[in-house]
Amino acid sequence: MQTRCPWANRSEAESRYHDEEWGVPSFDASHLFEMLILEGAQAGLSWTTIINKRENYRRALHRFDPSRIARYGERDKARLLADAGIVRNRLKIDAAITNARAWLELDVQQGAVPFLWQFVDGKPHQNAWKRLEQVPASTPASDAMSKELKHRGFKFVGTTICYAFMQAVGMVNDHLITCPRHTAVQRPHP
Repeated sequence: MQTRCPWANRSEAESRYHDEEWGVPSFDASHLFEMLILEGAQAGLSWTTIINKRENYRRALHRFDPSRIARYGERDKARLLADAGIVRNRLKIDAAITNARAWLELDVQQGAVPFLWQFVDGKPHQNAWKRLEQVPASTPASDAMSKELKHRGFKFVGTTICYAFMQAVGMVNDHLITCPRHTAVQRPHP
């Protein structure tokens, strides 16, 4: 019998995220930027907290438009720190702005999408985990991504955050083999 990955059964929002988005290969620059910011915001918190605040983040951060976020100044920081709909952590807010600037520079220099996907040679890595305990928190690929992003000025991009990002955007397929999504995310997507 196939069952959903156990982490995705705590709430309807997590189940929907798991069933519709998590692990689906994404080559969309806007989605990749959004997920990088959200994964950084999650540091030290539960994914449930972030998924429940996702729409608030989209509103507060102008739908994750890096060109707008990169221009944020002190007034914008104050606005974000006062917004109870997002995680009001000064370091994470500063990181979102810093990362938007670094993203724009990376996109001009090399293209953000190919840069990120190079860490898995441009195609999703298919894992075959049977139990949640087997899934790593980081890998050599996430170590390399973290090192390169930090070198380019990104913040809140440690190896664990990078691996969670890689899982979320389908660079790695970490659905358990007992999960119906394990096979589903391997199919080509439009």
